[in-house]
Amino acid sequence: MTVPPSASRPSPAPDPLRDPWIAPMRQALGEAARAPGTGDVPVGAVVLSADGTVLGTGHNAREATGDPTAHAEILALRAAARTLRERAALPESAGGGGRRAGDWRLTDCTLVVTLEPCTMCAGAIVLSRVDRVVYGARDAKAGAAGSLWDVVRDRRLNHRPEVITGVLEADCAALLTDFFRDR
Repeated sequence: MTVPPSASRPSPAPDPLRDPWIAPMRQALGEAARAPGTGDVPVGAVVLSADGTVLGTGHNAREATGDPTAHAEILALRAAARTLRERAALPESAGGGGRRAGDWRLTDCTLVVTLEPCTMCAGAIVLSRVDRVVYGARDAKAGAAGSLWDVVRDRRLNHRPEVITGVLEADCAALLTDFFRDR
């Protein structure tokens, strides 16, 4: 059996200058690392504006809060919507304006998350009108952005964000593997 040349050498390290999702995924990994302190599964998420500004972050907090909906993605989407609402209330001279007060749509935003979203989070992503989802590790048991289901790209829905997968996948998967191995 011959080994293809590409398989005989390690793949190059990700280049942050060529891949704009590396730095935000590292931030999401930082968020994820906060979750095990409360017994929560280490998943982290970051919502970015079109210019790359962080609008909201979150990490799993179901155990910490007793809230079954406290997934990293939901918390980050809520924080981003709150940030946009607060900005809309500011005068244009102070960086506000551009959106109507009370507008809940996260158009032009990107959600970066360490684990493929579940069906609940995928539904929230579609309903929030996020333009893009970037995730690290696939979730073969509950993933709803291509693995088990593909809710975010279902043609029957009125919004279908772009999906980018596998960003820092090994790092994201290792965090989860270590957490569950220690349990």
